[in-house]
Amino acid sequence: MSAPLKKLLVTQTHSVIGQTKAMRVTIRGLGLKGPGSHVTVDNTPSFRGAIKKVIHLLTVTEVDAGVSSDKKAS
Repeated sequence: MSAPLKKLLVTQTHSVIGQTKAMRVTIRGLGLKGPGSHVTVDNTPSFRGAIKKVIHLLTVTEVDAGVSSDKKAS
């Protein structure tokens, strides 16, 4: 039996003002809408690559797959 899949809780902690357009597009592509917003995404290489591009603007926490996976923006 395989281990349960992990997800990543991604929270935007800094504004994209003054960042390059590529970084702004990456933040929007992750589903984040501004500082304080958060989303839960799958722990896949594509999401990890996007997160790595803008990690200085984010806080990332690994959570169990049982956590709600809907994209919420606060």
